[in-house]
Amino acid sequence: MSAPCVFPRAALLGALLCAPALAQTTPAATPAAPAATPAAPVKGASSAATNRPVSALAVEVSAVVGGRIVSCPAALKLSVNAVCLYSQSGAATLRPLLKGKLAGRAGDWKTTGKSSLLRAAPAAGGAANAFVLLSPMSDKETLVVVDSLNVVAASPAKLTVPAGVTKGQPYVLGSDLLGVVKVTPLGGGKYRLSTEDDGLLTVTVGQKAAQAAAGTVELPLAPATDGKNLIFPLAGLRALGCTVTPEGTNLTVTCGADSVGLRPIVF
Repeated sequence: MSAPCVFPRAALLGALLCAPALAQTTPAATPAAPAATPAAPVKGASSAATNRPVSALAVEVSAVVGGRIVSCPAALKLSVNAVCLYSQSGAATLRPLLKGKLAGRAGDWKTTGKSSLLRAAPAAGGAANAFVLLSPMSDKETLVVVDSLNVVAASPAKLTVPAGVTKGQPYVLGSDLLGVVKVTPLGGGKYRLSTEDDGLLTVTVGQKAAQAAAGTVELPLAPATDGKNLIFPLAGLRALGCTVTPEGTNLTVTCGADSVGLRPIVF
């Protein structure tokens, strides 16, 4: 849904969290004395004012939840330093583990709906300046968000996972593939994907069967849409003759002589 990197074209849509009320019930931490206004951060870089506490907390949280880093949904309006993890453990399991790990530096879990938020300080006795947010995706899957506390108020209205996507699987937006794959809407939920080296695929939202130049092929997962964008399974790019190469937390998608860096979306 995207977040594609350093966030080259990442329009990371997702519909993973349902904790907007936390923004209204959880006050922001008392800000430190104002300093000189910093320069605008470089895209993909971190502000020195928030990077250290968020990064340190993310390392601790990652060690507890054992999840993998995924793109944060852009619609959540998190800071550039936010870290999102996909964990194959339920929120009920993670809450006591995280509270124990952050003992002396965190308050109590605050729950709204199915989501839970825990404010934490960088050291015992310090002021809370970061948070951990757990958003259950199922009984055994959780999206874990770590970010600076002062961005909680920016959380948007309730989001929903697009219909037809498979949780835990990587997808890309059609717009993420700009420069390597041309995506043409045909109407009726159909899209034509084409590459410069004559790769051609016609797909239909909600259907694994797709039409290639040589005939019908079966995609590993059905494409989906959020009403505006094609949400295409990353593994399905092989049907176009494209290759995917890991680059740290990002990926390079190569189709013929063209390539683009992006981050996949995992709902």
